[in-house]
Amino acid sequence: MSIKSDKWIRRMAEEHNMISPFEPRQVRHSENGKIVSHGTSSYGYDIRCSNEFKIFTNINSAVVDPKNFAPNSFVDIVSDVCIIPPNSFALARSVEYFRIPRSVLVICLGKSTYARCGIIVNVTPLEPEWEGHITLEFSNTTPLPAKIYANEGVAQLLFLQSDEECETSYKDRGGKYQGQRGVTLPIT
Repeated sequence: MSIKSDKWIRRMAEEHNMISPFEPRQVRHSENGKIVSHGTSSYGYDIRCSNEFKIFTNINSAVVDPKNFAPNSFVDIVSDVCIIPPNSFALARSVEYFRIPRSVLVICLGKSTYARCGIIVNVTPLEPEWEGHITLEFSNTTPLPAKIYANEGVAQLLFLQSDEECETSYKDRGGKYQGQRGVTLPIT
């Protein structure tokens, strides 16, 4: 396996629609001033989160159970910012829609700007032939409310390409999150 460069990412996005919408360069400023960067970097791609958020709340005293998840444990908001309560988390989705090639595995890492504020981004790997919007989890590890900005960079993707295609891809297995759109809760 080898990690892929900005040239490879641009080529795959343009020729195979791997990332849509796609930003071929790193964007650091907007009309309104400085933003958390997004777009193609040297060896990765910085994704943005949309303005759709699900903020965890425990008003119903629910138990977090991945086999029997209670959707009423979240408050849905659409906003340019998301305020995550102390020691809590929120879900969002990427602005970008992905189509991962059969010989590629993608690993998602949080951006240091958010990590330095005590905000952890957790995403599982994007497997070969998975496609969809990425559901992102933001954990606020601090005792203070934390802010996430929509339509700005939140995490970086690293693309690893194998010398050979996998025998069974996510699509072949009929993965339960294939083609997901919007913020997707656990499916059992």
